[in-house]
Amino acid sequence: MPNSINRRNWIKSTALLAGSTAFFSGAFNKLAAMPKNLQRNLFGDRLVEEAAILQSPPVMKARLLANENPFGPSPAAKKAVQEALELSYQYPFMRMRELSGKIAAHEGIKQNNILMDAGSSPLLMAAALQFCKNGAEVMSADPTYNDMPSTAESHGAKWVKVPLTADYKHDLEAMEAKITSNTGLVYICNPNNPTGTVLDTAKLKAFCERVSKKVPVFIDEAYIDYMPDPQAASMIDLVKSGSNVIVARTFSKLYGFAGLRCGYVVAQPDTIKKLSDFAVGSMSLSATTVAAAIAAYQEKDFLTDALKKTEASKAYLYAVLKKEGYDYIPSSANFVMFPIKMEGPKFSQLMNDKGVGIRVWNFNGQHWCRVSIGRMDEMEAFAEAFKAIS
Repeated sequence: MPNSINRRNWIKSTALLAGSTAFFSGAFNKLAAMPKNLQRNLFGDRLVEEAAILQSPPVMKARLLANENPFGPSPAAKKAVQEALELSYQYPFMRMRELSGKIAAHEGIKQNNILMDAGSSPLLMAAALQFCKNGAEVMSADPTYNDMPSTAESHGAKWVKVPLTADYKHDLEAMEAKITSNTGLVYICNPNNPTGTVLDTAKLKAFCERVSKKVPVFIDEAYIDYMPDPQAASMIDLVKSGSNVIVARTFSKLYGFAGLRCGYVVAQPDTIKKLSDFAVGSMSLSATTVAAAIAAYQEKDFLTDALKKTEASKAYLYAVLKKEGYDYIPSSANFVMFPIKMEGPKFSQLMNDKGVGIRVWNFNGQHWCRVSIGRMDEMEAFAEAFKAIS
């Protein structure tokens, strides 16, 4: 009974959050009237992106604010969606099993190491609710993708934020030093969002091996497919060796499934059971999404082509920024962050007025812009707008 109540509360809270755009519409009186946990979650990265899109012009020249992959899904995935419609009146139990089997075979794990859901967001939330109960601490870098730690905080956890290093990477040494008996979960996004930086694989593995003996370590690998060798950089090997590590993956990025919604975590079987108490699981996946994921998983030619186009657009962006006299953080993902010379909200509005959506941050006393990597025509639209206002 408690688990079903928790699940209902989670669904109720996320439904309320998903419809909120008070911050961007200027309705501060409504914001002030919201419960505190909803106010905090309103500023979560996923919700900020949603609100920004809802407030953007009807026709955008370049939608570069949500780290979406404009080159996907693949033709094979689209075809699979169409073919799946014929039997979409049936629950896709066998096809779900087929998908988890493909993932297990590729990663060298068992199917009971995998929990699938509609994207990685529900799984991040499940981890927050499971491991950060009763005022426990959730630790993360600052800044990082804040969906999970902000959710934990909104449900009573204490959020311990550890500043990035001088080169904008997770400070693993500082994070390890801050672990206490009250730490419920350590969250690491690698490559990190919004900075696009990646940790040395050997150092991260050593960190996880040490720390996971004290507290679960959650590694969010949403952008790992943009790295040269994702399997070599992944922490899934630690799960295979028995470490208390949770690894999240998503089809939303290089696979182009942001709207189709498919993600999963890899962890120890007992951890999977604990997360299942707060996650809908594979039953949240539609028959069309499952079919598309089966068709697209490890579709090498398409993924290589999408990655090649992403790298070309990124190189173009680097050249534009350099020509205009701007520095940037070298990125291992499908976005680039760079410091801007005016306040973030003003810069965002000026770009938005020109039909270009971007995201802004303010940290270390500096305003920053994060640009998602789009098609070349979108990057050219960004360049035209950027040059006009920079």
